Amino acid sequence: MTRIATRPCPFRESEMLRQNGVHPVLARLYASRGLTDPKELSSELAAMIPPSGLLHIDAAAVFLADAIAANKRMVIVADYDCDGATACAVALRGLRAMGANIDFIVPNRFEYGYGLTPEIVELTAREKQPDIIITVDNGIASIDGVAEANKRGIEVVVTDHHLPADTLPAARVIVNPNQPECGFPSKHIAGVGVMFYVLLALRAELRKRGAYETQPQPKLDNLLDLVALGTVADVVRLDANNRILVAQGLKRMRAGRMHAGVAALFRVAGREPRNANPFDLGFALGPRLNAAGRLEDMSLGIECLITDDEGRAWQLAQQLNDINLKRREIEADMQDTALLHLDAFEPAESSTICVFDESWHQGVIGIVASRLKEKFYRPTITFAPGADGWIKGSGRSIPGFHLRDALDLVYKKAPSLIDKFGGHAMAAGLTLRAEAFDAFAAAFEEVGRSWLSKQQLERVIETDGPLEDAYYTTAFIQEMDGQVWGQGFAPPVFCDEFRVVSQRILKERHLKLLLEKNGARYDAIWFGHVDSLGDRARVAFRLDANEYNGVTKVQLLVEHAEPA
Repeated sequence: MTRIATRPCPFRESEMLRQNGVHPVLARLYASRGLTDPKELSSELAAMIPPSGLLHIDAAAVFLADAIAANKRMVIVADYDCDGATACAVALRGLRAMGANIDFIVPNRFEYGYGLTPEIVELTAREKQPDIIITVDNGIASIDGVAEANKRGIEVVVTDHHLPADTLPAARVIVNPNQPECGFPSKHIAGVGVMFYVLLALRAELRKRGAYETQPQPKLDNLLDLVALGTVADVVRLDANNRILVAQGLKRMRAGRMHAGVAALFRVAGREPRNANPFDLGFALGPRLNAAGRLEDMSLGIECLITDDEGRAWQLAQQLNDINLKRREIEADMQDTALLHLDAFEPAESSTICVFDESWHQGVIGIVASRLKEKFYRPTITFAPGADGWIKGSGRSIPGFHLRDALDLVYKKAPSLIDKFGGHAMAAGLTLRAEAFDAFAAAFEEVGRSWLSKQQLERVIETDGPLEDAYYTTAFIQEMDGQVWGQGFAPPVFCDEFRVVSQRILKERHLKLLLEKNGARYDAIWFGHVDSLGDRARVAFRLDANEYNGVTKVQLLVEHAEPA
């Protein structure tokens, strides 16, 4: 069941914003999203939380500055998703600019799995002989891996944003806003953001040591296109600080100031950097980078982001595009199989979904879990075969069900079921024995039943209520485009009653509508929906500026509609 609801909007807060010069509709949108202080609207770099708020960041800066002075060999160990790739590129570019002797390695997810494992430490030691390993977007759970590095005399700096377990690895320094006692206000910063902050602190330390008295200091703000891409693609909550990082990155992209690889990804995705928005990063560039880590090897993606040769970047972007097309094919097949498995699935009787198929691809299960969760609106874990009788699961959740905590509870009740797990509230991964699948699915369902109420299992489309007639304009759309919307700072969705003037099916897949309200008519489209509406409908919609034959008109993108 899906129902349309209207977000409550605190009147006083919205009035205060309006009196501070904020557009009246935007004031309402911001207040209903918990943004009450006009200062939080600033997207200037000066409004960023200073690095000093991150626990141990000064120790990390001193340690890295000493290592650069001693010309120590450093190797970055990255995660194989978009956040990991951008964090790796940011670390490489930034540390190189500050004189570090630096290289990188990305675990192949099929051979080594996630994070700094003892096997990866051994591989890194063999191939790169580092004095120091720096983890980006992973490491907080790598207790054995760090112990192995320590045994080999390799010092480890962990930079991560994932949630820690009860024990932390014995690393030389850990920078992670989610570690105990870290008072950093933005707990939702992505791995690439954490690394960017470490670079800011390191540059300040080098400046203090007089490194830039005779030469200009490296410009780190030119890394913001990469920071924005990793932040949006990792679907972290866009709190005030993340919105600044993303807004600054987008501003650079729109001005044509971006790295060769980012420009090439825009080009291969057929998107315009001068109109760059968060949607492009999350749905056009991000998936193309992620595809490499899903199906082949993320080094391709990282190389695309670290080359300054435009020809090479274009070549790599095309390769990434091809891999992404292959990923889509595999995903479509897996989706079909999943729906066959779930043929008898009764949403009324289940609060979670677990599916496993022998033929599935480890690199794509996360996306399939995400699609199934969208379709059935249940926390979903999909499993694919790993090596030696192990299976790997990737899960996606719905609001109100903390996935990592749920896995933790299953693990605490029945330690023998899960081998290892980790993640966040909305996404997590785990490994278990194939024969334990049924028992795990039952234990997971039990947690779902005790945690989720009937209301929470209903899909609610939260809207911002009616939009005044005067604002169905391209000018107002531009006004909204000036803000960074996304995860945790939901894009505006309005809701109103319309008369349905006409409707027809487009390309057998979509419903094209002409809607009328107060004598004004609006074109509307409901993607992926073909069932016709009655004469009057209550419609939840987003405003979109649709360019056709050189004319830009407002159209409504329907999120959901019900008979009025």
